[in-house]
This record gives sequence, structure tokens and C-alpha cells, in this order.
Amino acid sequence: MEVLTFLFYPFLGCVLLILIHAWFGIHILERGIIFVDLAMAQFIALGIAVAFLMGHEGSARNYYAVAFAVGGAFIFSMARRIKRIVNMEAFIGVLYIFSLAGSILILDRTPHGLEEFKAILNGNILWVTPSDLRKTFILYAAIGLLHIVFRKKFFALSYEESNGPFWEFLFFLSFAFVLVSSVQLAGILQVFSFLVIPALIGRLFTRSPMKILIGGWGIGLAASMVGITLSYKLDLPTAPLIVASLSVAFFILLIPRIGGKRRSGSVTDAEPYKTQGGTRT
Repeated sequence: MEVLTFLFYPFLGCVLLILIHAWFGIHILERGIIFVDLAMAQFIALGIAVAFLMGHEGSARNYYAVAFAVGGAFIFSMARRIKRIVNMEAFIGVLYIFSLAGSILILDRTPHGLEEFKAILNGNILWVTPSDLRKTFILYAAIGLLHIVFRKKFFALSYEESNGPFWEFLFFLSFAFVLVSSVQLAGILQVFSFLVIPALIGRLFTRSPMKILIGGWGIGLAASMVGITLSYKLDLPTAPLIVASLSVAFFILLIPRIGGKRRSGSVTDAEPYKTQGGTRT
């Protein structure tokens, strides 16, 4: 019973992370900007590194993270213009490597730079507190409500490449605010895996956004439970075990799909998302 109580809060944290990140993952995969999460998360981590260098802790550190999140949201809201000039994935890669290099250089000048870098990368979800969960729930609920109310606008952005720059910026701004919380809660590795892998697993079988979402939630929660349990029993880092569990689940489900016959409800047969403006073909 004591073990279950100890593991309950980390699992609840994973539930919150899976719910919101699988939703964003549907949009990110459809847009084909797979590593935008990794780049933006690392860009936010650069802001956290600057806060460490300036000697700020607690809520003051969050101000730096939010400032860099807004900056990252503005950069990626210009994605459609950027990709007219350079390959978008290459641009994302350059932003990521710049942010990573900057974080390493800055944290090298702090007293506990290596430990701080590992915390940003791996997070510490095993030690999440009820207070952390309350704050995370309030933020995610607000952003989730925003996306429910304006879901047609956001789907039109991802599936039809329509709507203006305001909605593009609002999408990436809400995404960045989610990352500000989740990077500090779970670390960059786990956040990236929650964004991409559950939605990717769902897309193995369907292109219906809701079916992808439901399937991704189920697989993500099961993998989180396995990873957290193994982390506790084997005394190993939690985030890498959760990432490994999700990845193994993806590979296992991918194998029968390789070279398999087309079946009703497969990726190529599924009904595409419909918006008010029509159907994406």
C-alpha cells in the first residue's frame, strides 16, 4: 500500500502529460514538424539555464522560461514563411543545436551545471508533489479548454494549412506554455516521447484524430505505468524507462504492419478530418 501511494503521484503526473501532449502530437505529426517539440523544449531550457546563471530560483526561474517560450512561439508561428526559404526540419535542427550548445555553455559557468543539465533533460517526475500536480492541472485544463473551443480553427491550421498568423501564433503559444510546465515536471526526453510516440502509434491504424487520441492515451498510460514501476523496483532513472517502454510498444505494434495487407480502417482507408471549409483529401 505504501508503494502504491508513493507511485500514485508520478503516475497522475504522467496522465496529465499524456492527455495534453498526445493532442498536440496529432497536430505536430500532421504538419510534419516532428522535432519542433524537442527544439522548443530545449529553447525553453536555455531560458532556465540563463535563470540558473543569474542566480534565480523558484518562481523567478519561471519568468525566464515563459519569456523564452513566447519567443519560441513567435519563431515557430513564422514556420510557413521560413520553409519558403530553408528546409523547415533543418531550421528546427539548427535552433535545437543552438539551444543545446547555449545551455551547456551557460550551465558550465554555474556551480552545479552538470546536475542542473541532467535535471532539465531527464526531469524528476518520480518526486512530483500534489502542489506541482495542481498547478499543472490548472494550466493544462485552461489550454485544453482553449483548444476545445477553437478546435476547428486549430484543425484547419494543421490539416488544411488555412487561417491566419494570429491562430498560428496562438497555437504555438499554447504549446509553449504547456512545455514550460512539462519540461520542468518531466524533462525534455519524456516530453518529446509523450508528444510523438502515442500519436505515432495511433497513426499506424487510423487517421481519425479522435481514434488516434484515444489509442495514444491508452498506450501512453500503460507504458508510463510500466516505466514508473520498473524505475522504482530497479532504482533506475524514470524518464528513460518510460521513453524505452513507449518505444518498445511502438516497435512491437509496427512489426505486423510492415508488409501487411490493407485492411478496412487502416491508415490509408481511414476517413480524413473534416472542417467547415471542406474535407482534406
